[in-house]
Amino acid sequence: MIAPDKLRSWQTALPFWLSFLLVPLLVVSALFGGWLILLPPLATWYLFAALDGVFGLNTENADPMTPDSDLRWYTALTMAWVPVQFVLLIGLLIYVPQADHLSTVERIGVFFGMGVLSGTVGINYSHELMHQKSRLERWLADLLLAMVLYSHFRSEHLLVHHRHVATPRDPVTARYNEGFHRFYPRVLRQCWLSAFRAEKEQLLRRNQHWTHPRNPFYRYWALQGAMLLIAFLAGGLSGLMLFCVQAGVAIWQLELVNYVEHYGLTRKYLGDGKFEHVLPRHSWNAAHKASNWLLINLQRHSDHHYKPDRRFPLLQNHTETDAPQLPYGYPVMTVAAMVPPLWRRVMNPRVRNWRQTYYPEITDWTPYNKALPASDRPEQT
Repeated sequence: MIAPDKLRSWQTALPFWLSFLLVPLLVVSALFGGWLILLPPLATWYLFAALDGVFGLNTENADPMTPDSDLRWYTALTMAWVPVQFVLLIGLLIYVPQADHLSTVERIGVFFGMGVLSGTVGINYSHELMHQKSRLERWLADLLLAMVLYSHFRSEHLLVHHRHVATPRDPVTARYNEGFHRFYPRVLRQCWLSAFRAEKEQLLRRNQHWTHPRNPFYRYWALQGAMLLIAFLAGGLSGLMLFCVQAGVAIWQLELVNYVEHYGLTRKYLGDGKFEHVLPRHSWNAAHKASNWLLINLQRHSDHHYKPDRRFPLLQNHTETDAPQLPYGYPVMTVAAMVPPLWRRVMNPRVRNWRQTYYPEITDWTPYNKALPASDRPEQT
């Protein structure tokens, strides 16, 4: 177990700061164009996949009782990324549209790379920030999400996903045999609606209408509108379009990860409209060291859903006894998800093995495969 005094050291936290090395790669791609526009996605996806092969797995756990005062280097990381991403994004919006040495394809390529960073790193860091009690950290999460026009993710994630994960009421839980290309448009449609509905229901419990100023969607719309205006002022119509390109890429990156995290996993239906409590077994776990540096332990997702309040350095790795294991880290698995036949070949046998391991008493998986609501389910066998 990693002791608190070791976590307090900047040297222990340093590998998680590797994400900042992606920033100069993006700057180089904008300055020189050509094949260098490939550097950010290649480094983010393939370099860290290769590093996983070099460094292997990390199954060591930190003391979960470590106080926040010993985690300063980790909290500083997620908070520092916000101004860095903002300055980088605005700088590119000012520079790229008027850069004569860049063709239209190269300009789109630069902002594709920006979307890879704002999705893989930015949205991931916003996920860590939105789970904290600090108002500052939650506001920083909102700023990161506004930069990719996906502000409702905070409401959907906290009020819907964590409550209903691995049940039919969670749009983000990918169903067994559901390819990513079917999952993606479904999630884009359903998640905004479920997020808005969740906030509306919260207000109704306080006897307030959805139009009440406490509805965070007003803040979401204002921040997103401000980002669109800034993009236009910085880069004109071309800048606005390029801003939307990076936002689209970032959202795609997020939903690829969402697809991988819970594919085919379900909580057991107990009858009377109830499902079992969330356990580590309801999320895929990955202990790959390098990609967990890049993704600040997001791949320890089994523990995140089991204990959502834990900061990322304290997330525990669960062994195959308690949680299903991915064969590779997210950089490889998200690429596989884009090829449904390959994905099914790799993952469907693992889902079937998971079912037999944890729920041998369930003989009919049809209601789970079809994500039937509790009201339409036959009595559990």
